[in-house]
Amino acid sequence: MNWDSLPMIGVAALLCWVFYAFAREKFSPDIVVGIAVAVLLVSSLLTPGDVLSVLSNSAPITIACMFILSAALERTGCVDALGKWLAKLGGGSPLRTLFSLMITALVLSTFINNTPVVAILTPVAVTLAAQVGSKASKLLIPLSYATILGGTMTMIGTSTNILVDGVAREAGMEPFGMFDIFLPGLIMAVIGIGFIMLVGHRLLPDRESLSKQLRPDQSRPFMTELLVPHDSPIINQTIADAKLNGDSGIQVLKIFRGDEELSTPVNTTLLSAGDRLVLHANMQNFMELRQNGLLTFNRDQAANFETISTRDVVLAEAIVGRNSRYSHRPMRDLNLTARYGMHVLAIHRHNENIQDNLDDFQLQFGDVMLVEGSPTQIRKFADNGDLISLNTVHERAYRRDKAPIAIAAVLAVMLLAAFSIMPIEGLAMIATAVVLATGCLDTEDAYKAIDWRILTIIFGMLAISIAMNKVGLVDTVVAQVMSLSPLLGPLFMLSFIYLLTSILTEVVSNNAVAVLLTPIAIGVAQQLGADPRPFVIAVMFAASASFATPIGYQTNTFVYSAGGYKFTDFMRIGVPMNLIMWATATLVIPWIWPLFPA
Repeated sequence: MNWDSLPMIGVAALLCWVFYAFAREKFSPDIVVGIAVAVLLVSSLLTPGDVLSVLSNSAPITIACMFILSAALERTGCVDALGKWLAKLGGGSPLRTLFSLMITALVLSTFINNTPVVAILTPVAVTLAAQVGSKASKLLIPLSYATILGGTMTMIGTSTNILVDGVAREAGMEPFGMFDIFLPGLIMAVIGIGFIMLVGHRLLPDRESLSKQLRPDQSRPFMTELLVPHDSPIINQTIADAKLNGDSGIQVLKIFRGDEELSTPVNTTLLSAGDRLVLHANMQNFMELRQNGLLTFNRDQAANFETISTRDVVLAEAIVGRNSRYSHRPMRDLNLTARYGMHVLAIHRHNENIQDNLDDFQLQFGDVMLVEGSPTQIRKFADNGDLISLNTVHERAYRRDKAPIAIAAVLAVMLLAAFSIMPIEGLAMIATAVVLATGCLDTEDAYKAIDWRILTIIFGMLAISIAMNKVGLVDTVVAQVMSLSPLLGPLFMLSFIYLLTSILTEVVSNNAVAVLLTPIAIGVAQQLGADPRPFVIAVMFAASASFATPIGYQTNTFVYSAGGYKFTDFMRIGVPMNLIMWATATLVIPWIWPLFPA
């Protein structure tokens, strides 16, 4: 055995574990990467200096700045205005609405990060679906796909583009211009949207959202607070015996007994005189129970309960946002009822409605909560926790007077970078300082806008990439791939790089795949004597081309629960979409960037 190859075998094994851990999802990707870097440090395959050297890469800083600029456009009402324009453009036709939604998402994601675009337009899509007599499931996957396609049209459209450019610079390549990838991106976007409009929309499911699944009668729900009088016959009865366990349509949510609060009453809880019960039911349930004599609300008729207060409430669906402070914490620790005076009725994840044993349940990005409370309470709940409310009005005041500044800042970054006035990272930092100094965005909102987990993954994967180079793993992979080139040629190698990147992106982090495969693509091109740029662009496009699963790209994850989708729904439309994009990229990329320029 060649002992000199042990470090390379060790790094390869660690890399396999990283991919396995990403796919299994037992730990979040940032934790997985952190563990891998720690192992490399302990084994001396990386030095602390190697790890700290990744901070000199300009890509993560640029990505952080673009998150802030995207948030500034949202905060100043620019995206909201486009959403209202979109609602008028739909014109009542489901297909026309679908096309308008995708074009709007495509244009927006060309200029700002695509994940915030999906977060902002998802409630718009839900509203539009109801207006045209369609279902949100017919619009949300196309919305996600359109933002993915739009993100590949400019260097700032998605963090993946910026990251691949940064890795390519580290390898000695010239930086990409702002619109270098616009033409191939536009061609692929036209073909992708054309496929969805002609064929893809027929493959989408016609499925109800969470609130409609749980409340098919759509009767208005009520939350009522009642008192158990001292002469009530239900004293010393259990909740089940009193028919308040949910089987009758009325359910006890909470009991106040003196200074004691029973926040999770069970069927065997005994009722006592003077108990104040917080009940949930809709008006139809209340009327039926009164008619059956089980409950009477008229005090003159020796009622079992005396009504203390009744307030009309609404149901709303709220998606857990990318940076929500509620995520990865047990529900019991959130204490939402005490803080906001509202209730979480159910949680939807991966086509499962979770209504029991919520105390130990930990929320994740993309989960949909069915909550009940007043509109004011729900708005406060969503704002404080970085949630996106799908069907309640978000009344946070936009800073519309600052909109021209935010728009000018983003346009300045694009145009000045296009004319090479200054590198994009410098322009992004200046634009970020401008939107913060002029009040387009508060400092607190700016910190919330940055996806720190993505940055952690990027820094960690850059460190792992250094280890791959140190032990010769990149050169070995390139040599193995090159063994196919005499038989199949450079065009096949380009196509193979795209396909490999696309497949890996479906199951692990797209940014991680981009970091790992960009050096390999450059090495393959150099061994062929070809121009590395088309190979790098293939990685850039393919790392974003995640259509077949809901876990490969954040925008897919976001709409997964919101649309009530199943995993197979993405495969049904996404696999053909992937194959079409693969064939298109194989033809378009070398046409625009010849593999062997004259």
